[in-house]
Amino acid sequence: MDRKKAIIIGSGIGGLSLGIRLQSLGFDTTIFEKLDAPGGRAYVRREAGFVFDMGPTVITVPHFIEELFSLDRDCADLGSPDFSPELLDINSRITTGVSGGPNTSKYVKIVPILPFYRIYFDDGTYFDYDGDPESTRRQIEAIEPEDLAGYDRFHDAAKAIFERGFVELGYTYFGNVMSMLKIAPDLVKLDAVRPLFSFVKSYFKSPKLQQVFSFEPLLVGGNPMNVPAIYAMIHFVEKTWGIHFAMGGTGELVKGFIKKYEELGGTIRYDSEVTSIEVEGKRFGKKVAKGITLADGSSYKADVIVSNGDYANTYMKLIEPKYRLINQDLRVKTMKQSMSIVVIYFGFKSNGLEDLDLRHHNIILGPRYEELLDEIFEQKVLSPDFSQYLHVPSLTDPSMAPPGHHAAYTLIPVPNNASDIDWSVEGDKLVDKVLDFLDDRNYIPGLRDRLVHKSFVTPDYFEGTLNSYLGNGFGVEPVLVQSAFFRPHNRSEDIENFYLVGANSQPGGGTPAVMMCAKMTAREIAKNYGVAESIVNGVAKPLVTA
Repeated sequence: MDRKKAIIIGSGIGGLSLGIRLQSLGFDTTIFEKLDAPGGRAYVRREAGFVFDMGPTVITVPHFIEELFSLDRDCADLGSPDFSPELLDINSRITTGVSGGPNTSKYVKIVPILPFYRIYFDDGTYFDYDGDPESTRRQIEAIEPEDLAGYDRFHDAAKAIFERGFVELGYTYFGNVMSMLKIAPDLVKLDAVRPLFSFVKSYFKSPKLQQVFSFEPLLVGGNPMNVPAIYAMIHFVEKTWGIHFAMGGTGELVKGFIKKYEELGGTIRYDSEVTSIEVEGKRFGKKVAKGITLADGSSYKADVIVSNGDYANTYMKLIEPKYRLINQDLRVKTMKQSMSIVVIYFGFKSNGLEDLDLRHHNIILGPRYEELLDEIFEQKVLSPDFSQYLHVPSLTDPSMAPPGHHAAYTLIPVPNNASDIDWSVEGDKLVDKVLDFLDDRNYIPGLRDRLVHKSFVTPDYFEGTLNSYLGNGFGVEPVLVQSAFFRPHNRSEDIENFYLVGANSQPGGGTPAVMMCAKMTAREIAKNYGVAESIVNGVAKPLVTA
């Protein structure tokens, strides 16, 4: 029997995760990638002996990765993940050695990072978040003793949201209104629908602690002032499974996924930008995705077409309007896009004595919090001050830099290109300002003299190179009215055999979420081809045999 064919547009972590799953389901899958190497936002930049991950650097829920590396051509796991009591026990989190399971370790070495983040406040003090209850309580007490009781209540509330929203509902696909209405009362009861910052503020009186327990959605493009409080689950996800790092960088994880995908028989083509998705049918009748056309004019047919690209770009640029009754331009354009980012990649000399008072992951908060977020997300203006996420992977893995040097990147949230900011002018100014700040404030003393390499990207990179609408950095913004059923659907409402995977679709952004999304999309594809009927105890037989 002939194997069904699948095409995935884009080789981000979501596209690669789905490619592995489709191969295990019995499809012949080809991934088409615009760039000259895999990863999408997780592309790797190698310059002057330095290795820079251009995108995601925070890895959590490593057993999701283990599940992907455990798939084979004879078994496609589409069941619920392992959330056994042992796995949910915080004491089971690995804190030394290798974090990856036995199958992961065949492809990439993943190690735990402690603390998860060092969070610097503008006055120079800091909070080391490592998930350890005693350490957390000790630091809270030092900042504001009265907030200890508030933390206990916040902890219980976040745990309840985590257990319902992540453990029980994390893999729920909201394909219709009823699926959303069924769980709405639970979310209201858990107080998970009001804005996260408001939720956190009700438990903590200290502005510092309000920031510590609300900043995390920024790492997936969400405004803490607007994302629903269900994102409080991130605190518990990290506390339960920790933060991890792929030795050699996230690019090594991508390389491992490529190797696994190709071992399962998958194909990937680079320098292959897709310019259109070919659809057959009538405007008010049945419409079916049949293939793709590339920038060079070549075309390819498949039974299943999946986009791991930007939602808005996919619908507005790759599919003719006559085939889009639901995802029309008006609907797509009115969806709020996430913020963008300026990312500075730089290498600097070690001083031999190593005076860096930094950790692997550092959050450096500016003098303003609520006001800065409003300027980035709502006013869309370039602020006089900034906050940043400073990543120094060579503290964990010296191979990321030449001997005697450090590799780093720092990420600054900025408005997307709905603003009128001219990044060809403002980019260099902001980069110099940020690097001067790191030197003047002694985060990296003498950086100006020690700097040997710098490069950077602005929202224009996301818009022009990554085909991201308005240069958004993380896809559709995760606000309440763009969550669950109201988020772009993994299975197209307009076109048969067409699907989405990645940060733009359900459940949302972040490396664990896009891996979850890949499983959800694979389930929908399996249902369409009758594979779901063969699932027993979460294991699906392949669609066909070779």
